[in-house]
Amino acid sequence: MKVISVLLVLAVLALGVYGLRLHGTHRGGALAKLGLAALLLFAGYAVLRPEDVTWLAERLGVGRGTDLVLYLLVVGFGFFAVSTYLRFRALELRFARLARTIALDRAEPPAGSATDEPSVTRPQ
Repeated sequence: MKVISVLLVLAVLALGVYGLRLHGTHRGGALAKLGLAALLLFAGYAVLRPEDVTWLAERLGVGRGTDLVLYLLVVGFGFFAVSTYLRFRALELRFARLARTIALDRAEPPAGSATDEPSVTRPQ
């Protein structure tokens, strides 16, 4: 086995341990972990048996195995980018709502307003 193969397999294993153990929990966490596990299994297999990936690529109409791996990585990165964008957008919305709630809780009545008088409702 070549040195680069050993290093790549170790890198795949390290990514697997890091991604599967330290990944945060959220609604899509289980699906993300399954996707990561599948990607890492494929990556490890591709490192150990590149001729099989080339065979699969030829059957799928892709010229080389490295091209197939590249295409799969591009699609995987696209899913990652969209997922990250949606997660950050949801966090921004939560922070905005939290900031509004805190601002309303800490708001003081305007100076000179009568707090002892009953509130007057306007007809609509």
